[in-house]
Amino acid sequence: MSKLPEDFLSVLNARSQDIFRKIVERYLDTGAPVGSRDLSRMLQGGLSPASVRNVMADLEDLGLIAAPHTSAGRAPTQDGLRFFVDAMLEVGAVNEIERSQIAQSIQGQQRGQVEDVLTEASQLLSGLSHGAGVVITAKADMVLRHLEFVRLDNHRAMAILVGEDGQVENRILETPPGLTASALTQAGNYIAHHVVGRTLAEARKVLAAQRAQQRAELDELTQKLVDAGIATLSQSSPSNAPTVIVRGRANLINDTMASDELLRMRQLFDELESKDGLLDLLGDADKAQGVRIFIGSENKLFSLSGSSVILSPYKDANDKVVGVLGVIGPTRLNYARIVPVVDYTAHVITAMMARKR
Repeated sequence: MSKLPEDFLSVLNARSQDIFRKIVERYLDTGAPVGSRDLSRMLQGGLSPASVRNVMADLEDLGLIAAPHTSAGRAPTQDGLRFFVDAMLEVGAVNEIERSQIAQSIQGQQRGQVEDVLTEASQLLSGLSHGAGVVITAKADMVLRHLEFVRLDNHRAMAILVGEDGQVENRILETPPGLTASALTQAGNYIAHHVVGRTLAEARKVLAAQRAQQRAELDELTQKLVDAGIATLSQSSPSNAPTVIVRGRANLINDTMASDELLRMRQLFDELESKDGLLDLLGDADKAQGVRIFIGSENKLFSLSGSSVILSPYKDANDKVVGVLGVIGPTRLNYARIVPVVDYTAHVITAMMARKR
């Protein structure tokens, strides 16, 4: 919107605003451009097609509308859509039927794993929007249920970490020379005593705080192994990339698409699966308040496909943003309807995460 003045609504008179709104609403409804003769019929007050064409020429000069291809009609540009969304969009509340559907679908999954709930949310958003539902979530820090050391040879041991969700990670650590089997067991038991039931981040802090007491309780070799164990807990998870869940791809790909459009959409899904750009998107969500709308090329992750994306962050039990969810669709999404649906779904997911604490 850099080309447009900040007080653009005051620049446009009521007639221009009305014509621009009609052009956008027709585009969002049908995906088709609209000509001056059709607009003249749609407007109240009997404005002639010639007068409508004069207003449309002014809107085109401002970069709000353009003629797609060789069409005689006009459709909103990306800047025009952004202005409409920012300044003219009237967002209502989610209707009671959809509120009930969202709440019941997500609450029906709350006894399962968190990923089951998020998958249901993605499927739900796809169905309600007729676009693709997407959930991007940061990898949760493992809460440890079990830890033990297993000797591999005279110089190495394996730390086996088991999370409360069943996730297992194996990490290799160097062992001090002369380490006995009993010292290995003692070190494993000592660490497990302090870390079970805690996340890896919490475990590192607790063990670091215990250093003075460790020296009094443990012999030198066992202490060295405990230090090595703390170091291995500080390693990044082997798979710390965000998780992405997409449902409803078929809604965005159809046989009538041009080959270049089809290629761009498939590349978008490939990029989502490869996790490129997702950490930046999560970082943006952490700073943002409420729903974000990206139109066309405004976000580098979605710019290639020319899609619009409506996203809202959701939080965990500690009020920390842990992911985003929303809808991917064509630029002619029904923003007024989908924005509150995405926002409400994010609030339901946040409330569910708080109950899982």
